[in-house]
Order: sequence, then C-alpha cells, then structure tokens
Amino acid sequence: MSQSSIVLQYLPPDAQENAARLRHKLSYYADSSDLAQDLAAGIETLVVIDTRSAAQYQAGHICGAISFPHREMTEETLSRLNAGHVYVTYCDGIGCNGSTRGALKLASNGFKVKELIGGLDFWRRDNHPMAQGAEPGSWPQTAAPDCGC
Repeated sequence: MSQSSIVLQYLPPDAQENAARLRHKLSYYADSSDLAQDLAAGIETLVVIDTRSAAQYQAGHICGAISFPHREMTEETLSRLNAGHVYVTYCDGIGCNGSTRGALKLASNGFKVKELIGGLDFWRRDNHPMAQGAEPGSWPQTAAPDCGC
C-alpha cells in the first residue's frame, strides 16, 4: 500500500520560474542576520528605520537605527530622506504592522525599501546589538554573530 504525499499534492513550479519567484520574494525582505552583517560592515547606503513610537525607540532599538514613527511619515517629512538610500523598516515583530505601514509610505513616495523579517523580536532572539535612548547609537566593534544560514 503506498501513501500519497500531502507536500507533493501540489508540485513546485519549474526551477527557473521558482528561482524568479524566490528572487522576487527576497527583494522585499531582509532578515536580522543579513542586516546585522551589513550594519557591522558599515554599508552607508542602507538606513534602518524604527517605525514605532519615539518612547518605544528610546526604550531599546537596533544599533544605528533612526526613529521615524510611521504615524509621522508624510510627503513633507519623507522629503528629508535621501532617495539614493535603501531603507529597512521594522517594528516590534510579526504581530505588528508598523513596519509595513512605514514601508508602504516610503515606497509610495518613491523610496526603495525592505522590511525586517520578525522585527525587533527576531533581532533580539538572534542576540544582535541594541541601543537605548534618543540617539541611534553606534555599532559595536565586535563581529556580527553568524546565524549559520
């Protein structure tokens, strides 16, 4: 008696089509390990935006991230940003849509943007550096932890 596979009930697309879809998916998101490596390397064209409230930002944020609550993003306030940068938005985590709201406002105003998968929750789980207070803080001189991905 043979068993039928639930996973294989719907076969994946051909390899080229699947590669294109996966490449497309990666263009929307960054994970905490990749972002930590880029921040540790000092990639200057990458700007991390904490879309939560200023009070939440001050309580703890990603080292180097700027505070720009999504509720304060307007055409006027966004015009102060550099269109040549790529922005990575984050909020508390998968139960919060502040990063999506911020990313939508950025993209709708012509900026290149990605969202951080899992937000601050996944960032903390991966033990990446945090800062407190009203300033972005600077990246520590230690190497970014390797997630093994």
